[in-house]
Amino acid sequence: MGRQHTYRATVRWTGNTGSGTTGYRDYGRSHDIFGEGKPTLRGSADPAFLGDPECWNPEEFLLASLSQCHMLTYLSVCARDGVTVTAYEDVAAGVMEETAGHSGRFTEVVLNPVVTVADEAMLERARSAHGDAHQACFIANSVNFPVRHQPAVRVG
Repeated sequence: MGRQHTYRATVRWTGNTGSGTTGYRDYGRSHDIFGEGKPTLRGSADPAFLGDPECWNPEEFLLASLSQCHMLTYLSVCARDGVTVTAYEDVAAGVMEETAGHSGRFTEVVLNPVVTVADEAMLERARSAHGDAHQACFIANSVNFPVRHQPAVRVG
């Protein structure tokens, strides 16, 4: 077995409007997410589930986690393989389907990274590095739905 890493995050509900969860529409979905030495993130439910549209929701956090993990793994692969990345941006998109019984699941996430590399000779490896990053991404390896990537790589 390899090394183990333990992570902690605190989620504290802040949406009690005075009557707790006496009814589905009687409480707020707001909450704070924090960890030692880190800034507090404001969270809520998706607006479709009576959440605050100005706050991050769990579905967006899942997308962000997949996108971050792919990016960080990709940058590591490129650095090890002599590919100089000078810019990276990803607009990730995911599909979640609701099912009967107040449940649902993500059916797919698509990462759309746009990568800029320093030299044209790096383009081929920069493109193929996405496959290596996908195979090694801790978060993508932990979910039970497809995570695809549709990268664009350019010289800048």
